[in-house]
Amino acid sequence: MGTRRANGEGTITHRADGRWHGRVAYEDPVTGERKRISVYGKTAKEARTKLAAARKRIEVGQPAHDAKVTVAEWLNTWRTSALEVSDRAATTKALYTSLSRKHLEQGPMSTITLDRLRPNDIETLLVYLRDDQKLAASSRRSVYAVLRQALDTAVRDGLLATNPATRVQRPRVERQEAVHISATDLTALLRATEASRYHRAIVLVAGTGLRRGEACALGWDDLDLTEGLLRVRGTVSRVGGRLVVAAPKTDRSRRTVPLSIELVAMLRAHRTTQNAERLRAGEHWVNTGRVFTTELGTVVDPRNLLRVVESAAKSAGLPDDVGVHTLRHSAAVAWLESGVHIKAVADLLGHSSIAITGDIYGHTTDQTARSAISGLSKALGL
Repeated sequence: MGTRRANGEGTITHRADGRWHGRVAYEDPVTGERKRISVYGKTAKEARTKLAAARKRIEVGQPAHDAKVTVAEWLNTWRTSALEVSDRAATTKALYTSLSRKHLEQGPMSTITLDRLRPNDIETLLVYLRDDQKLAASSRRSVYAVLRQALDTAVRDGLLATNPATRVQRPRVERQEAVHISATDLTALLRATEASRYHRAIVLVAGTGLRRGEACALGWDDLDLTEGLLRVRGTVSRVGGRLVVAAPKTDRSRRTVPLSIELVAMLRAHRTTQNAERLRAGEHWVNTGRVFTTELGTVVDPRNLLRVVESAAKSAGLPDDVGVHTLRHSAAVAWLESGVHIKAVADLLGHSSIAITGDIYGHTTDQTARSAISGLSKALGL
């Protein structure tokens, strides 16, 4: 066996098995401990190159070697530690956990170790999710987001020098304009919900553009019926099989929405109805303080509103894709078509930017378009 110096950067030894072994000692910048790394190559040049690369990583504060834990093992660790203690909403944590378990901790990439993970492996996964799993672009984008965030944490913790997901283009999602219905169809739909205990909740959604979870989370202390104001400060969602009332995801979702005279009168009547229900329920009543509740005062599952709307839409002869969100979309389109400024519409809907509002509702009816052209022609004296 022979030994060569690697230009002051360690030693390279020719082993009995024919391989070249490179070694160098260094001080761990975090613990201060003296450590040694080893690399191997078929030739002295290969070993020297690997040794130089390891030294370069150490000098810039990166791990000398990427970790040999598998993608599945790391994702399991990440979601039970970093994800769990993050400030993400409970619904987001539940979604990320589900996506990780189903698509990342099993499947074609799960057994690859972090030190061997390459951008091409991630691209292969995305193709697998598209062609074999038949996932929609939005779902593939979400899986990609989970993986990228988990690998960012691996870089932070010194398990990876760089995140290979950053070199992979995230799946593109074509934004589609929202489904909405005309005022005539909306009136027919609301009439078809009159027999439901959730009729007034659905009317409120149609008249204010609230999300169904926001309507279910609404408390009496969120209303100022004297001033005609509604404050959105929470949303109801199902997490781990139970209903949870949480703060909205964004600051823009926390908003104040004005109420019409008709909606104020409806809510006053609803409060009278609820007081009568509470008296009938007696000691069985659960005082949640919510505006819309079950017969015993407990929080309403937003899916109940969806079921009522879907059933009403069927009765009214409307398309199968009409749901609670259709009422929100229809309100937005009606505002825009009547000339309400897009910034005001974005504020009413709780969108984070007017760009989102424009992308979702970026269209006009034929009549509005004709009126716009006609008005311009008159202004120009044509």
